[in-house]
Amino acid sequence: MRSSPDKGTAAEVFTAFLALGLTSFGGPVAHIGYFRRELVERRKWVDETEFARVLALCQFLPGPASSQLGFSLGLLRAGWPGAFAAFTAFTLPSALLLFAFAKLVPHLSGDLGQAAIHGLKLVAVAIVAQGVLGMARALCPDAPRATIAAVAAASILAVAHAWMQVLVVALGAIAGLVACRGVQPPAADAMLRLRYGVRLGGALLVAFALLLLGLPLAARALGGLFAVAEAFYRAGALVFGGGHVVLPLLRESVVAPGWIPESDFLAGYGAAQAVPGPLFTLSAYLGARLPRAQGGVPGACAALVSIFLPGFLLVGGALPWWRSLGNSRAAARAVAGVNAAVVGLLAAALYDPVWTSGVHGTLDVAIVAIAFTLLVAWRASPVVVVAWCVAAAIAFG
Repeated sequence: MRSSPDKGTAAEVFTAFLALGLTSFGGPVAHIGYFRRELVERRKWVDETEFARVLALCQFLPGPASSQLGFSLGLLRAGWPGAFAAFTAFTLPSALLLFAFAKLVPHLSGDLGQAAIHGLKLVAVAIVAQGVLGMARALCPDAPRATIAAVAAASILAVAHAWMQVLVVALGAIAGLVACRGVQPPAADAMLRLRYGVRLGGALLVAFALLLLGLPLAARALGGLFAVAEAFYRAGALVFGGGHVVLPLLRESVVAPGWIPESDFLAGYGAAQAVPGPLFTLSAYLGARLPRAQGGVPGACAALVSIFLPGFLLVGGALPWWRSLGNSRAAARAVAGVNAAVVGLLAAALYDPVWTSGVHGTLDVAIVAIAFTLLVAWRASPVVVVAWCVAAAIAFG
């Protein structure tokens, strides 16, 4: 079914993404499932083709993939005000929670807190499973694409490195060119509905490069918040895969130079598992914990904006060219292969780390099975599923 053709408003986007920011537990893979359910199935802002094409681009670029996807969907719906509304609404709840989390960590270190965190991990299993099922039906409808997805999943599980994700996406494009010959370019009315062109896109890519090269110079010359911005911008610009992959880069940025003790860093990481929204908002916690004038509200804001900015500049800059490629049959076949590979990536992530870190016994399997049934068969709200998983984990933990 074609998505709703009417233009949206920034207020509409803000409202939708605020609800997602308050309820999207489970990390970047789960967020994709939440976005698809809310914006494709329920609101019909975009259709499966548009969603898959934007998702494929976000998976290929460095940065926080789920936040880039949300930013792009807001951009398609309501232009640049919609993009910023989507980012702000989706990010703000977890950023505020993590900013205040230093005072709450001791209260979540006991058995009750650990059981609640475990319940949130089970939520992620159910959400990701639903997302993989729905995307597999839409994006892997034939044997060649199902095979690409299966090989992609097996490759990721066999070689668990961030660079392997990029390689799998690239090989998926090549496999699509060869194997997906029956795929046709989308109709003209299925093209991404951007409100700007390649000139602005090129300017955004130039801005990304200038900041990547210029911030280290500013940090050395001026220090202070420029050093904070450089450290977090570098982490956001160089991470492929998003989510947990950014943690080693963040640790290198704030622990290695002695800004934050290892214990504080690990406490923040634990907190990030218990809140909804993007894991990159861990930067708000880390920025707030920085010493002297670098910390507090200024440090949190500098860290939060800087870690997200490179990914948004990249996806905003690349979208006009990504849209133009849709007119080519070869590009359509390559995108079909990329989409199938992305399904494989999500399926691999469903097993590791989502399943392996969340499911530890038959009782957990039962909790997840009920949650999955609520989502798929009864189409229950994610809030209901969160409440069920957390309550069950606390009751039976």
